[in-house]
Amino acid sequence: MRFAENNRISHRQLFRQIILVFPAPFLLCLFKNGEMLGVNAMAGTILAAVLLSFYVIWLIRLAPAYGELSRMTGNITVRFIGLFFLLYVILSAAFLADLLAKVIPQSLISGISGKWLSLLAVAACSLGTHRGMQRRGRIAEISGGIFLAGILLLMILSAGQGKAEYFLETVEGTGSRFSGKWMIRDVYAFLCVFSGVGLLPFGLEKVEKQGSARKPVILAFLTVCGIVLGMQVLLPAVFGKNRLLAETYPVLPLLDGADLPGNVLARFDVIWMGFLVFGLLFSLGSLFHYGNQIAEKTKLGSGRYWIPAAGWILSLYERNGAGIEKYYGWYLAYIFVPLLLVVQIFLSVENKGRWKKKALSVSLFFFVSLMGTGCAAVEPEKRMYPLALGAGVSEEGFVLKYAMPDMNVTTGQEKPEEDPVSVLTLAGRNFQEIEKVYNRSQEKFLDLGHLQVVILDESMLTEENRKAFLEYLKQEEHVGEDVYMFRTGMLGEVFHWKGAEESSVGEYLQGIQENRTTGQQKKGVTLREAYHQFYQDGTLPWIPSVWVNGDLLEVDYGSAE
Repeated sequence: MRFAENNRISHRQLFRQIILVFPAPFLLCLFKNGEMLGVNAMAGTILAAVLLSFYVIWLIRLAPAYGELSRMTGNITVRFIGLFFLLYVILSAAFLADLLAKVIPQSLISGISGKWLSLLAVAACSLGTHRGMQRRGRIAEISGGIFLAGILLLMILSAGQGKAEYFLETVEGTGSRFSGKWMIRDVYAFLCVFSGVGLLPFGLEKVEKQGSARKPVILAFLTVCGIVLGMQVLLPAVFGKNRLLAETYPVLPLLDGADLPGNVLARFDVIWMGFLVFGLLFSLGSLFHYGNQIAEKTKLGSGRYWIPAAGWILSLYERNGAGIEKYYGWYLAYIFVPLLLVVQIFLSVENKGRWKKKALSVSLFFFVSLMGTGCAAVEPEKRMYPLALGAGVSEEGFVLKYAMPDMNVTTGQEKPEEDPVSVLTLAGRNFQEIEKVYNRSQEKFLDLGHLQVVILDESMLTEENRKAFLEYLKQEEHVGEDVYMFRTGMLGEVFHWKGAEESSVGEYLQGIQENRTTGQQKKGVTLREAYHQFYQDGTLPWIPSVWVNGDLLEVDYGSAE
């Protein structure tokens, strides 16, 4: 195993730093509401990868010019170039801070304001921005390979959920036919989001054998492009066209349906989010490190403190309900990328030199602290874990039933006089009001992350009612999409039924579905399949029915029997 010496990083460490910086923001933001998908986008990604390869070669040759800015240009020019790059750093940091403020409360930690979480992220990532390149290289040495392996593994696991007909919906749908005009648009969009590579020359002096660094750098960017291309195939195959158009961050629910025998990966989406958050934090720390070095080298003083502060404050800015997310793409496309090319052409005709620059940074301890805090900063014993959720119609509007097994039964410590299965029933004009009723009347936090089945009363199958219920479930971020769906005309009886082993309806129905050999298993309907058809035509697939017959709970799978 070969390591770099003399405070320089090896080509392998440079490769892993690039791998840590780009994939997470790309996976979260490139595919919002069906963007960058289809034939034109895939062709655009391939062409952009080719253009990036040539661009990287030019950047490596341009590195000496970056290093002699203060010597070969006047004070005004060097400060202008410094402010130009610092503006990009601050706006990019604001964008990432805003992204963290949205995705962490949605998928990892609820009950804490996203603004405070982003402040903690910014503060943690700003630490150590002045430290040496080799220390950061060692961080990438340890975590870069694991990060890449984790992303690829998660994509492989998700591939098993894909369907050819879903993919063809996107490829063959209206507006998805090959068009040179739209392909060029997608190429430019991809190059804009990759524009951070323009900062690469600032860091090349601290890379050993700088002149031969093009191979690992090109390989790193081709790897990122390969991940994006894989997602352009995977997302349509898993979700279908209409579902993607309705998803703001389609990557987040990607692994909600991942499962292995024994329910091993029932909540593997939390691990998926862990990788993404780690990548976002590394990217944010890298921006702060670059900003500090650029400020010092362009005679603008130290940016160790004011750059992170400016980035976080700007992430809070909103105008007419639109924040940095709305304006950032426009800034890249119409200001930063065109002017970046002008600046680089200007530098390319100047004398060669050398630039001292430290590379990328990340705050690992903040990532660990995030992952260790649990899902909502609420202790497990202070939560309620429904295994089955029932929905019906009441005189007030709607009714929800939550079925929870007694934990004493689960651990073998039950008492004969106690009811082993508890059912909580709440009613309200809509599902949001039911949530408010729960929060006013129950002392425990409602955790739907362990939900196994959803049971709809027949009255919920009307167009208006099913739409209201699915939209409610969609905004419940902890509900996995591998949950099985059933319907019944006996909602109350089904939820108060007790199995021979004192099992709850949730455990029993999941057992019927999964605890069979391959030839005996029935084809159940998952929440993901229901979402897909609902976004297609507003209907639901045929859902298995369940009813109570004496002491038995029976299920009709229809044609799957």
